[in-house]
Amino acid sequence: MTPEEICERLLYRDGLLLVLDKPAGIPVHRGPKGGENFEDSFTHLRFGLPRSPSLAHRLDKDTSGCLVLGRHRKALEKLMLLFKQGKIGKTYWAVVCGGPEKDEGLIDLPLGRLDATRGWWMKVDPDGLPSQTRWRVLGRGRDASGAPLTWLALSPLTGRTHQLRVHCAARDFPIFGDPIYGAGGAPDAILHLHARAIRIPISNNKPAIEVEACAPDHMKERLAACGWTQALDDAVLAERRMRDEERETARLEAKVGEI
Repeated sequence: MTPEEICERLLYRDGLLLVLDKPAGIPVHRGPKGGENFEDSFTHLRFGLPRSPSLAHRLDKDTSGCLVLGRHRKALEKLMLLFKQGKIGKTYWAVVCGGPEKDEGLIDLPLGRLDATRGWWMKVDPDGLPSQTRWRVLGRGRDASGAPLTWLALSPLTGRTHQLRVHCAARDFPIFGDPIYGAGGAPDAILHLHARAIRIPISNNKPAIEVEACAPDHMKERLAACGWTQALDDAVLAERRMRDEERETARLEAKVGEI
């Protein structure tokens, strides 16, 4: 990505961390075979620091939305510990095929590696690691062919690989566009899983940092079929502009105080 393109995806910035809006379809870091990856663009996000920011966690290649970076070593260590301890709140939006009968619930199914030949692919495994996902219905609808869809808010209480995808598929409402665990949809369908919001309690004496990423273009048609409207994201953008203006005002006031 160009410096302009990566900076356009910056959702939040302070002295400790950055939150980016990762696009679907690009891996966060370089794989064993190389190729394009999101991490290669982090050099454009130093903002005066000597080193590039680093990943505090991961998102799947085909998942979009909030991605957290630490700006220096101490911040990165703190962020990684918060993720490990489950103290960072994560909310994903998903459009699933079919959907649950109830309006909310908890999926509690242990997960393990599918087999040695499938890399990071996972499966429900009684002998696997404990894995829990809370879900809540945000809307229901149908696609252009009349097939039922459901818009879910998913909150992983654990952080297993592919957890949301496997859990939804195991409950018979696979995420739309998932080519591995269920309903791939059309041949060119993109996974409809988006890291919508993140809550980061990094400071002991300040409120937690809360950031939201607007719905990606590839999900808007099916989200709209389930009741989503652009007004939801317009409100997110308005709040972000207000926050940025407040931060700039505080910066200028501090600069004046130094004179």
